[in-house]
Amino acid sequence: MVDAAVQVLADLHAESQALDDLVGRDGLDWAAPTPAAGWTVAHQIGHLAWTDGKALVSVRAPQEFGEELRHALAGGADYVDAAACEQARKPAAQLLAEWRTGRAALADALAKAEPRAKFPWYGPPMSVASMATARLMETWAHGLDVREAFGLAPEPSERLRHIARLGVRTRDFAFGVHGLTPPAAEFRVELRGPAGELWAFGPEDAEQRVSGDALEFCLVVTQRRDRGDTSLLAVGPDADAWLRIAQAFAGPPGRGRGDDATTTPGKTA
Repeated sequence: MVDAAVQVLADLHAESQALDDLVGRDGLDWAAPTPAAGWTVAHQIGHLAWTDGKALVSVRAPQEFGEELRHALAGGADYVDAAACEQARKPAAQLLAEWRTGRAALADALAKAEPRAKFPWYGPPMSVASMATARLMETWAHGLDVREAFGLAPEPSERLRHIARLGVRTRDFAFGVHGLTPPAAEFRVELRGPAGELWAFGPEDAEQRVSGDALEFCLVVTQRRDRGDTSLLAVGPDADAWLRIAQAFAGPPGRGRGDDATTTPGKTA
């Protein structure tokens, strides 16, 4: 396996364990409401477990994923929400155990897969590294919702770099899913990481640019915060427009903060 895939799989494990450490506490209220309308903690963990299961089908039996896509199309906008509701009806202990078992199985399947293989998904097909990055992004995003349910602030880590990179790579997808033509030229994105380091993406001489805090950028591309509530700086009309529609997840355009409960798992370019 290439080094990039090894690293992102390790970081996916760390991100999942951080959320597990929170929801696995004795006495935690899994019925507590989260910022996603109608979703409790149980819905959030159920959604992650359900999506890990779909990803496992994609990796182990890609020929069967076409049927899943047909189900998703027939289910329409309520497909993901209905699955989360079904999951949330399970006892918390059962749901937690299933999430743990499912994510471990997916990690094992990805670790053993051919790194250059492409697996079908709700958006474009994904490699091992891109699938793991998408799972990390979604685990982090839904983990934010769980943390907020209990009044806990985000805890930035170096793992945000994967999500920031995914947010940059999904720029054209975000324009396209809104019916807009993606800009022809790349943007320059310069972000300040948790330790104050610079994370840079795109050509240095790009005319249109985005800069600011990496955590805020990740909150925007996962639609956990509106661009107007951040200090992110955009130079150029297309860069400014992008920050208003950015989404690092597959499926139809989300309606913004608190709406990710109705979106499908993250998409990579």
